[in-house]
Amino acid sequence: MKGLVCLLLLLETFVCVVQHQVDGGLNENEISQQLRSEDGRQNPPQTDTLRDEASTDSQQNYHLFFTDIHAALRELTATVTEQKVNIREQKTINRELTANIRALEMRLSEQQTFILEEMNKKNDEISNLTLGQVELRKENRDREIAFSASLMQSDSGNYIGPFTTEITLTYRNVFTNIGNAYNPVTGVFTAPLKGAYMFRVSVFGIGPTPATANIYKNGKLMVAARAYLPQNDLNSSNGVVLILEVGDVVYVRLSSGRRIFDDQYNRNTFSGFLLFPLREQELCRM
Repeated sequence: MKGLVCLLLLLETFVCVVQHQVDGGLNENEISQQLRSEDGRQNPPQTDTLRDEASTDSQQNYHLFFTDIHAALRELTATVTEQKVNIREQKTINRELTANIRALEMRLSEQQTFILEEMNKKNDEISNLTLGQVELRKENRDREIAFSASLMQSDSGNYIGPFTTEITLTYRNVFTNIGNAYNPVTGVFTAPLKGAYMFRVSVFGIGPTPATANIYKNGKLMVAARAYLPQNDLNSSNGVVLILEVGDVVYVRLSSGRRIFDDQYNRNTFSGFLLFPLREQELCRM
């Protein structure tokens, strides 16, 4: 572009100089007459032919000069036109690039917004999950109920029974009592939560007297563990899953006329734990 501008300025200056010489000086006829007048004073008449030839050469050179200028101007005009077309095409390309850049910026902004929203959602989910875990752990701690105990607290072996009536066995040697729902003084488990509980009892005796222990719920016999042999050791166990309301009681009773034996090996045990709590609608489905 700078080269074209310089060329245009140069041509314009040259044309102005030529035009000034043509406008400010003599025209072609006047130049010819003046030449003839000068030649008439200084040269003999036989030089007219030479002067005519010089005038003709001057006219031809003058015509060729302006012809070349017109050709150069046409070529320059064509070049300028081509450059204008190129400039318009470049402007169109620039506008398209600008539009593409703006579209990419909008997409990038939308993606950034989407990513931020997703990150905020994930953070909220993590926060809610953390709070839920804390609440669940707290709730689970409240629902942690389990116990296990044996009859004897001393290492020396001892018989219990037989009695003429059933008696409630007190398992005083407590191994575990999570939630403190079992009372080792009375031998009674009291349900602190509504739910499904698992209980198990084991008995040991020496024949020929049978060994029998029964699991009761609220005064009603649920299951029995009974062993009988004419002699030697007697072993038996049994278990049950019970649905308990808050305040329901579970305990073990030794049947009348039966006898058990316990020592440092803790052969007679009573245990239980909460399987899972229950809601009202779950109880209705059951």
